[in-house]
Amino acid sequence: MSESGARHPLPRSLLPGELAAAAGRTGPPEAGRVRRTPRDWAVDCLAFGWALLCGAVLLRVVADYDHLPLWIRALDVPLGALACLALWWRRSYPVTVALIGIPAMSFANTSVGAATVILLNLGLRVPWQRALPVVALCIVTVAPYVLVYSVPHEGGWAVASFILAYYLAFFSWGSALRARRLLVLKLREDADRERAEHARRLADSRRAERAAIAREMHDVLAHRISLLSVHAGALVYRTKQTDAGRAPALSGAEIVESAQVIRDNAHQALEELHDMLRVLRSDERHEPGPGDRRGATADSTAAPQPRMADIAHLVEEARAAGQQIDLRAEGRAATCVRDEAPDSTGLRDEVPDPTSVRDEAPGPAGPPRPAPRSQVQRTAYRLVQEGLTNARKHAPGARVTVRVAGAPGAGLTVEVRSPLPVGVTASEIPGAGAGLTGLRERVELDGGSLEHGSREGAFVLRARLPWP
Repeated sequence: MSESGARHPLPRSLLPGELAAAAGRTGPPEAGRVRRTPRDWAVDCLAFGWALLCGAVLLRVVADYDHLPLWIRALDVPLGALACLALWWRRSYPVTVALIGIPAMSFANTSVGAATVILLNLGLRVPWQRALPVVALCIVTVAPYVLVYSVPHEGGWAVASFILAYYLAFFSWGSALRARRLLVLKLREDADRERAEHARRLADSRRAERAAIAREMHDVLAHRISLLSVHAGALVYRTKQTDAGRAPALSGAEIVESAQVIRDNAHQALEELHDMLRVLRSDERHEPGPGDRRGATADSTAAPQPRMADIAHLVEEARAAGQQIDLRAEGRAATCVRDEAPDSTGLRDEVPDPTSVRDEAPGPAGPPRPAPRSQVQRTAYRLVQEGLTNARKHAPGARVTVRVAGAPGAGLTVEVRSPLPVGVTASEIPGAGAGLTGLRERVELDGGSLEHGSREGAFVLRARLPWP
């Protein structure tokens, strides 16, 4: 079903003019007359026909009223006809039409049908605060006729009570229709506002999703590509040195080893990019409901996200590329991050799974203490990754210090410090310049804070993250 069909199940031709105008309006309401719909024209014709029918029936009744003065019977028909004709302008000028009809309603019996339409229209189109004085004026003007002629000659006080109830009933009917119509308009405005708010939230969600994808792609690719640049730069430098006669030529095995390192890093960059995209799309492909087992499948097939235990491996990769790094883990964070270089066999010791941290106080083992949330661990990993990448860009060859400290309840601090280069040097590794911006957004989303800048001859990148 189209959007218009979903929003307006009834054709506009079957709606009152006010509701049809609101249904076709995309902005705020405009002042001015409302165009009549076919439904309005049909209602106007029926109202005019009702007024004429009532006037024709009462005209025959009034002809038998001998107690009425001649001047009243002479003015009855013209005033009744004037009240009927005025009904065609009742939508645009409800108060004016009511005031024009007051002389007819005061003593013209043929205007009774028109009076019902006028009073109903007054309640429908005019707020009750403005309409009630007009209704009171109508009752006051008709009171002399009722007291002088109706009560003595046309049925007594029962007729007077009927006329009063008759006027008030049609006015109340019109007020009830007005309240319902205003309610419909209010509900439509609320629905339009909610629809616009939903569209805005959807647009914000899409922008946030694009920003998240951009941050992940930057964090994943910048590190790997910087490693590729370092390896390729070393190969180019050695080749130039060989051509200048200042270094021996590379052997075939060395060239193969260098090409293999570059190939492995490029392959790893593609794998990490693929894993990241698969994780980002997993929520779209699998939205498990209650009892749905597909969610477990999605989680099992998605690649694990980096955590604090992977920081040691990240540091080893950077060291293998020639970067000098000191990794310091302090406090209970040392259990989550361990600086373990490869042993003589080339294998790293097993890094314990940091799903929980136990108290280290002497005595019986305390209850498991939770590690930082997985999102916080990933942010800590990305911060170290970004810090090492920036150090390779702006301070190549300098020693970098990575510090991870913290404990449950005290928060987690991750710091990367690298010496400032002497003088102004151009970076050999280009960058988009968006790493720190995306990193700040990531840290703030986790409820932490990020600071960076020069401190005592070094560039310091430090984040404080929550660890409840």
